[in-house]
Amino acid sequence: PFNDRRHYFIAHDYVENLLSAIEPNGLLLTLDWQVVSPMLYVQEIEQRRREVEIVDINLLRRSWYFDYLRHAYPGLIERSREKIDAFVENLKEWERDPRAFTRNQALTQKITTAFEEMIKSIVTHESKVAPVYVTRDLLFADTVNGELIKWLTQNYQLVPQGLVFNLAGDQSFHDSPDLRLQTRGLADGTLRFEKEDVVNVKVLPVYTSMLTNRGRYLALFNQHERAIAAFRQALALDPGLAAAQQGVVESTAKLRSQ
Repeated sequence: PFNDRRHYFIAHDYVENLLSAIEPNGLLLTLDWQVVSPMLYVQEIEQRRREVEIVDINLLRRSWYFDYLRHAYPGLIERSREKIDAFVENLKEWERDPRAFTRNQALTQKITTAFEEMIKSIVTHESKVAPVYVTRDLLFADTVNGELIKWLTQNYQLVPQGLVFNLAGDQSFHDSPDLRLQTRGLADGTLRFEKEDVVNVKVLPVYTSMLTNRGRYLALFNQHERAIAAFRQALALDPGLAAAQQGVVESTAKLRSQ
């Protein structure tokens, strides 16, 4: 039963849900290959939404990826050329002799700083020409991108829209349509997955956490009816989700007290 893929729409729905939140010419930064892979298929094979720019942060650690980006998004590269060139120079040194970096803390710090400065430049310059979005995995703290997370959260409001965060340059309420996410096969019983399947480990948590984040954001700005709808979408996928349960209770109480 685990190999029956006749009704497998999860990858298709995932990319459609992602794209539904991204405005024309938007930039999406992600660490998630479950995002990049189906996006490439849609853009390169189906020739749809080719104006959306997708940058895989993991692949920025490979010099060949910059050749692809120069061809795919020449404007992005040109707008951040100084910081990109500085990082690529460090990156090529690392590719020639990675052990030198392992032995030398100063070299490691230099390439880490160059990487962070490049990402900051890309976000800063691209947000002037089109909306910039990030997936939730970019906000998980670790030693590599901890400083980056701090910079993002200090300089931008992270507005949950569908399965992505829009980076807004101010702290006001940014309204957008409440998306009805397609979730065929995720939790409706038509498909079964092993516990360690990528759907359970990576994909489902994106849906439940982003719906919960959306609910919290709406509740923060007193949009409680819409917040409850978002929390309930999360609970439809994971009925035991405590954060969404709490969100429903709190927003319901706020509505009653109005």
